[in-house]
Amino acid sequence: MVRVPYVLCLLAFLSAFACAQGAPDKPTVTFTLDFPGSEPEHYAIQIREDGLSSYQSSGKVSADSEEADTFSFDFAVSPETREKVFDLAARTKYFQNDLDSHRKNMAFTGKKTLTYKDGQRSGESTFNYSLDVAVQDLTNLFQGLSSTLETGHRLQHDYRYQKLALEEELKRAEEMARTGSPMELQAIAPILQQIVGDSSVMNVSRARAQRLLKRAGKPYQAGPEGAGK
Repeated sequence: MVRVPYVLCLLAFLSAFACAQGAPDKPTVTFTLDFPGSEPEHYAIQIREDGLSSYQSSGKVSADSEEADTFSFDFAVSPETREKVFDLAARTKYFQNDLDSHRKNMAFTGKKTLTYKDGQRSGESTFNYSLDVAVQDLTNLFQGLSSTLETGHRLQHDYRYQKLALEEELKRAEEMARTGSPMELQAIAPILQQIVGDSSVMNVSRARAQRLLKRAGKPYQAGPEGAGK
């Protein structure tokens, strides 16, 4: 009598596991860039249809750094960005055709790969430059997103190892925000919150971080102790 409930629970678990294994993959779009000599030299961004996303990169943290660094980050994109990514993927027939322009004497701007996958179809194409406007828009979107996430990466590095360097990075981030629309600025809100809440950081840097949070729609919220350390 004691073993029956256990057996029933085990069967229920195995059944649920089998259903999960047989469920179709969530639609996913992945963008990969390999560009030796750039910062970073390699990165990959994966966006799922439910908005859950991941980013991995490798390369120098900055031009002054001699050591290679790897960075991994999980985040959620906004509904607007998610819808745009999958709409553009559909317009390119899910990357099932050759996207490269094959133009001779075209400057090399990195090996780019767009990949689509769901439970029923998949597509992948590698290119240097594409004449397809939808592909150009996707490339600009992913490159802009990488720029934002790498800013967050550098801020995390500076906050941990050299807080005085935060001012230059935050100044650069503010300038980027003024001259364009930074992609998914809310994704780096956690490190900005830490900077604003840390009284050991210069006030001018904390003010810059607070302005960036406001632009991201994530105004600073002090913790229960009144600090975001």
